[in-house]
Amino acid sequence: MNEADREMVRNERDASPERFSVVRPSHEIERIATASSTSTDSSGSVARREASMSRMSTQRDLERHPTVISRIHTARSQHAGTIGRSLTGKSRESRRPLPEMGLGKPYPPLLPAQEEYVVEFTGPDDPLHAQNWPMKKKMLTAVMLGYTTLVSAFTSSIFSTATRTVAAQYHVSTEVGLLGLSLYVLGFALGPTFWAPLSELRGRRLPIVISMFGFSIFQVGVAAAKDLQTIFLCRFWGGIFGACPLAVVAAVFSDMFDNRTRGLAITVFSMTVFTGPLLAPFIGGFIVESYLGWRWTEWLVAIMGFAAFFLDLFFLEETYPPVILISKAAELRRRTKNWGIHAKQEEIEIDFNELITKNFSRPMRLLFTEPIVLLLSIYMAFIYGLLYLFLTAYPIVFQEIHGMSGGVGGLPYFGMIIGMISAGIYIVLTQPSYNKKLVANNNVPVPEWRIPPIIIGGLSFAGGLFWFGWSGYKKDIHWIVPTLSGLLTGFGLLSIFLQALNYLVDAYLMFAASAIAGNTFLRSLAGAGFPLFSQYMFKALGVNWAGTLLGCVALCLVPIPVAFLIYGERIRRKSAFAPTKPLEPVSEEDDPPAGLVQEKTKTDENV
Repeated sequence: MNEADREMVRNERDASPERFSVVRPSHEIERIATASSTSTDSSGSVARREASMSRMSTQRDLERHPTVISRIHTARSQHAGTIGRSLTGKSRESRRPLPEMGLGKPYPPLLPAQEEYVVEFTGPDDPLHAQNWPMKKKMLTAVMLGYTTLVSAFTSSIFSTATRTVAAQYHVSTEVGLLGLSLYVLGFALGPTFWAPLSELRGRRLPIVISMFGFSIFQVGVAAAKDLQTIFLCRFWGGIFGACPLAVVAAVFSDMFDNRTRGLAITVFSMTVFTGPLLAPFIGGFIVESYLGWRWTEWLVAIMGFAAFFLDLFFLEETYPPVILISKAAELRRRTKNWGIHAKQEEIEIDFNELITKNFSRPMRLLFTEPIVLLLSIYMAFIYGLLYLFLTAYPIVFQEIHGMSGGVGGLPYFGMIIGMISAGIYIVLTQPSYNKKLVANNNVPVPEWRIPPIIIGGLSFAGGLFWFGWSGYKKDIHWIVPTLSGLLTGFGLLSIFLQALNYLVDAYLMFAASAIAGNTFLRSLAGAGFPLFSQYMFKALGVNWAGTLLGCVALCLVPIPVAFLIYGERIRRKSAFAPTKPLEPVSEEDDPPAGLVQEKTKTDENV
């Protein structure tokens, strides 16, 4: 049994304890009423027993409801995967003697089982659960968070229009000026290691609000900086804070939307992530060329950041179910005076060692030991690096060769934006056929179903690079021709990214967060590094041969998804993390109790 299978068994035990015929230890046996402990009012006793039986019957009815079963499983899986969960239910090891109660008090008797005091949702239609919010409220939340994500992505590239001016002002080379762009993207690689676990522990709202405030402050720091060091430091920390929406907003969408609509919501979210960097250059170009100067590119994003901060502060509600239950438990404690009522999430004790293991060690192990994660991450790192390489390649073609101004020279990016929108529409149109296959397979997703759009996108992306290189290298060719190449590159970029991320989620289930964390780390490094050598490459090889080189590399990477389409299932069967085989016990501590029929987990909500 591999690590994924053991994790499934543990989650299954937590999610469905009623399926396990376990004899409770003697110290957990519930108190049995005796003549000395019961009330002398027999009619009242009968009424209480009837009420108890009624509550038990209702609870069983709810737990048979498919939506309730799914949510209980999801909640327990989320709890089992949260940092610090391994310490729940046991004390930290200590060699010190147990301290006294104080004032001569004896130790109190053992309390009843914790589970009796754990709050849950009332049923499938509980209005507290984010999936039961009115559609209007969901859409307003989605728009608000889409804007928040757009601001972060927009800020990553707007500085590219100011690099030449900043380099000239501080008497450094253009490559040094580009560090302001690269350091911000480098923050995208490091930020999620902090924001992702915080969103599991304290919910989605808190990290988003904190990050947008910090992000806005650091943009003010860039705008008002008096030296180059301050600019670079504030850009780097702005990237770390700006990484939070990229890491958390998709999880918010997963909280709000069910399996039928989540794919569409994530598609729209991905489009904001990748169109943001392409919207900024023409806006920044006009600002830099105007009397406002380059600093107003940063004042603008600071204003946008504070607007997002105030929207999130006053209008964003918590969507993470375990944390919603914390608020519910707090209200019940306050109104009933029963201090034992609590949410499952409140049992967690934060463990630094587990934090390191799950948020750094495991992503790196997945990245370097799993062929699927490693090869797809290399492919996506190349694609993501080229997204930021275009921020220096397009100015060479449209400003240096075609003589456009900074603002007008940024308008050709709309070719790529339209290509990305086309890719989003294409993926939305393929969703019904995917859902049919899912239903036919008893709602068990096959990861390889995600791969065909990746292959189509890979060919499109490579073709767009050849088109861009051989149509943009001389002024005699009309500027619209290299602009239209963006239709293919934009279509390919979003198709590859969106479906490759979905493939990682389907393939690794509860370890998908770690797989995506490793993927994000590698591709953010590429996004930070590619702009630094792009100008040297285009000047040394020329636009035509540089485009040819990049197109050939892109074409050489297309066989990666083809290989996974053919051999993906065999590779996953040999994986220590991808749960593909029926679970079977291998040790006493991992063996399920007698009578348990082990099944493969069939929900994608636990990631």
